[in-house]
Amino acid sequence: QVQLVESGGGLVQPGGSLRLSCAASGSIFSINAMGWYRQAPGKQRDLVAAITSAGSTNYADSVKGRFTISRDNANNSVYLQMNSLKPEDTAVYYCNADLLEMIVTTGSAHALDAWGQGTLVTVSS
Repeated sequence: QVQLVESGGGLVQPGGSLRLSCAASGSIFSINAMGWYRQAPGKQRDLVAAITSAGSTNYADSVKGRFTISRDNANNSVYLQMNSLKPEDTAVYYCNADLLEMIVTTGSAHALDAWGQGTLVTVSS
């Protein structure tokens, strides 16, 4: 099975920075778009940033100018550089990928919307 693993979360003071990483592994045929979502306590999961294989990006209004998403296609990885962090950025951050998973037994591939387990970001003084 395809797996996504996030890392880089932790405790940071307001105004500080963190860099989140997500690596996809497994029987991957190809990856289209990758992105970051977050879910704060008692709130829904929302899109933070997304990036296509060609490098086109999209950001939530709340993080524009502060967060930057990037991608390493060769290593099936996506990153989120978070600067000028605010307490309201506190949430569990999840990695997502739209991809084609290779089915070894049949030699074919199928579409998969994969999610990681999340990494906790806490912004507090």
